[in-house]
Amino acid sequence: MNITQKFYDNLAPQYDKLFLDWQSATREQAVILNKIFTDNGFDKTVDILDCACGIGTQAIGLAALGYNVTASDISGVAIAEAKERAENAEVEIRFENADFCALSEMFSEQFDIVIAMDNALPHMMSKEVLEMAVKSITNQIKENGIFVGSIRDYDALIKEKPPYSPPYIHKTHEGQRVSFQTWDWDGECYKLTQYIVDDRETL
Repeated sequence: MNITQKFYDNLAPQYDKLFLDWQSATREQAVILNKIFTDNGFDKTVDILDCACGIGTQAIGLAALGYNVTASDISGVAIAEAKERAENAEVEIRFENADFCALSEMFSEQFDIVIAMDNALPHMMSKEVLEMAVKSITNQIKENGIFVGSIRDYDALIKEKPPYSPPYIHKTHEGQRVSFQTWDWDGECYKLTQYIVDDRETL
């Protein structure tokens, strides 16, 4: 088990707490991705692979819009969580436990669109591993297909090397929830610790 897999195995049961309303986030992100797809000439007949699906934040929203979605992740705990959430949302998604550095070991087919959202690619610990991931992902994309990913603006972060991420503060029915990461920098890399603090009101 590598460090990324361990991190997301531990985070998966709490991952939805990073959002004020996780279900609303799935719908909002699906709308954004749908526009990207249609702007690039794709319709809902395409085959999509979410190769870093986590608990299904993007995959479930896209499936609810009518897309044919396959979803994979290195974290088996996240996949189990995503399956349960897909069932609750009454959407059909093929889920597989797979490392996006070695997608061909799981998938013999190619996809019209491959996505890796929520800062997945920067988890690669070296340029060599990143190149391996990019090659693995592009090999699963059909001719004239596209890749869509989202990452932080690291050009600015590397210059400033802040010690923590901006906190997200969400009001809950019990008080408020604060989530943030601390960042321990070593050159262009950093070790992160994720904090999720439920600050509950007491009587």
